[in-house]
Amino acid sequence: MPECTNPLWSCAMTGAASCLAGFRGLSVVIHGSSGCYYYPATLLHAPLHGTFIMENDVIFGSEERLNEVIHSLSGNGTRIAVITTCVPSILGEDIRSMLAAHDVILVDSPGFSGDVEAGYHIALSTLAPSVDPDSTGVNIEGASLFDPFARGNVQECSRLLDIAGVPKGTIFSQDALRNVWQAAPYTIGTNEDFPSGVGTYLGGTLGLSETQTTFEHIAEVYDGADIEPVCREIAEEEERVIYACDKYLRRYDPPTVAIFAGASYAQFAAEVLNRYLDAGILFVGTRNEPSPVSRYPTARIAGLSEARACIEQHTPDLVIGSSFERSVCNGRAFVGITPPLRSRVRLVHQPLAGIGGTLHFTEEVLNACMDRKPATH
Repeated sequence: MPECTNPLWSCAMTGAASCLAGFRGLSVVIHGSSGCYYYPATLLHAPLHGTFIMENDVIFGSEERLNEVIHSLSGNGTRIAVITTCVPSILGEDIRSMLAAHDVILVDSPGFSGDVEAGYHIALSTLAPSVDPDSTGVNIEGASLFDPFARGNVQECSRLLDIAGVPKGTIFSQDALRNVWQAAPYTIGTNEDFPSGVGTYLGGTLGLSETQTTFEHIAEVYDGADIEPVCREIAEEEERVIYACDKYLRRYDPPTVAIFAGASYAQFAAEVLNRYLDAGILFVGTRNEPSPVSRYPTARIAGLSEARACIEQHTPDLVIGSSFERSVCNGRAFVGITPPLRSRVRLVHQPLAGIGGTLHFTEEVLNACMDRKPATH
């Protein structure tokens, strides 16, 4: 039986669900046990369907149960996608033959086939998105439902595109299913851990300087784009960030920090903290493969005991991460940027991307540090 190699990070099945469930007009079926259904259903906060296979289905085959669920969804006006899980895959059932009589999208993404990013890629590749050369606008990618900041990121990037007079193309993965095959020729990103590979990539939006560079690229390729209002807002809001951080540093020492997140968000957090707060980045623990060009001490951390050991070894003032790291940070200042984020009510769609993302993250950090740290000067 395959082992769980990264208990802090979700599996490929969840990644596939996080991609598919973001598209309107698609009913997503998790073909597996109740646990395989309830985990993504509670984490992604999206409507999912499950086959809930039991011991008898494992022994005698799950075809009858799978077809029962497919029949119940047929005729509701949506396409159906089935995601395989570990049990039917290990049993070697021919799921494609079972579904031969139905117009169903089959995504073979059992949990043991990789982490959440791998499953997202498998699902999106199965949909086979394509560029429509007649489509206008700029696509937005990186919006996986797995990411608690995805909706806020899309709203922020949409706002900035509107300011620049640039229409939105397809949003991967928060859009109507039909738009998957009508994507625009150009794409910007919100979270590079979840790329779409669709169109010409113009850059990301994590951090103010990266956002400005990306919009400069948009202006180079998109006729009629007016990025001056975006650049002006970046300059104005950066002054606010600098002022708030300088005010903090007049009272407190720069924080020392340990960061735990996906590679893209971890790099973003490190750069913001180092640039505006002169923070000491003691360690960056990535859930997935780290960037080879990171200038901070970085390693992949796949277990809670490893995360605890890193925190105890480096003794940071501030811990950035998930509810896992919060549970072992021993009362240190904490800011959550990666799932799971439990015991918190989240109603507003806060971003990490774009201008608003840097403002939100800096605000969270300053408040968390001031709540924990005594004045030193």
